[in-house]
Amino acid sequence: MKARTHGALALTELGLGGAQLGNLYRAISDETAAATVAAAWDAGIRYFDTAPHYGVGLAERRLGRALAERPRDDYVLSTKVGRLLVDDPAGAGRRDAEGFDVPASTRRVWDFSRDGVRRSVEESLTRLGLDRIDVAFLHDPEDHWEQALAEGLPALVELREEGVLGAVGAGMNFAAPLTELVREHDVDLVMCAGRHTLLEQADELLDAALAHGVGVVAAGVYNSGLLARPRPAADAHYNYAPAPSELLARVHALADACEAHGVSLPEAALAFPFRHPAVVSVVVGAAAPGQVADAVDRHRRTIPDDLWTDLALARPATEALEGP
Repeated sequence: MKARTHGALALTELGLGGAQLGNLYRAISDETAAATVAAAWDAGIRYFDTAPHYGVGLAERRLGRALAERPRDDYVLSTKVGRLLVDDPAGAGRRDAEGFDVPASTRRVWDFSRDGVRRSVEESLTRLGLDRIDVAFLHDPEDHWEQALAEGLPALVELREEGVLGAVGAGMNFAAPLTELVREHDVDLVMCAGRHTLLEQADELLDAALAHGVGVVAAGVYNSGLLARPRPAADAHYNYAPAPSELLARVHALADACEAHGVSLPEAALAFPFRHPAVVSVVVGAAAPGQVADAVDRHRRTIPDDLWTDLALARPATEALEGP
């Protein structure tokens, strides 16, 4: 697996996202989680992303165990801050209400304060079983923007200077605040989820990142699953709601262009972000070893140059579809 170097970090072009390791939408066993990480490792993936939010700590614990026997200097790991995990005895007997199939006996509390961020990093280190984290992102700070910039980001920079963190940034579903961040603040990497894809582009963000020496990790490249199949289902969702008919028509036009070149829509969707030099890695989720193999096979696919021209013609200029 090729890697792209950014500063002192070398991120493999594909990274494994950890949401499914936290039982996103459905439970998987500890054994399946470990086998999924092992499959990624065996395929050459050396970048792993997680967050306390994913399964209220479950994803971090599983990932930490799965990587415990791997040489620490051989991989890059990112996690996130902004949600502290607290015990909630009142949730006993209920399931988590934020999309993860885990007990609701732990809940999330938003906190981008200096103390909250430092506590979050300390607790992540414990769950991961590590003494340092390669990358820490402010996680979905858009509704807490003032505190995140005034307290959260400086706290991350302090931890970077102390050697606890290797790099800092933010991960969001919104391109505009990320663009502000890379232009005006001391960040190393940003994670842009769902906003730079075949359907919608975040060129202003990526151009600004390139100009300011900030790397971009692309996530959500399948746009909530719309681009994850050769053809979208009639009841496909986009941004947590049924996809409108005009959007489905756009996806079918993209699929037509791909098929004319003997390429599947998911293969093109995975390859597209790498066309911009600011992108250092694309993170994909997986809930089983076979899903890792599928992503790696897609990544190895050679995409004809002419396809990108045809896709641009099949993708009419529209306003960005920002945010979930």
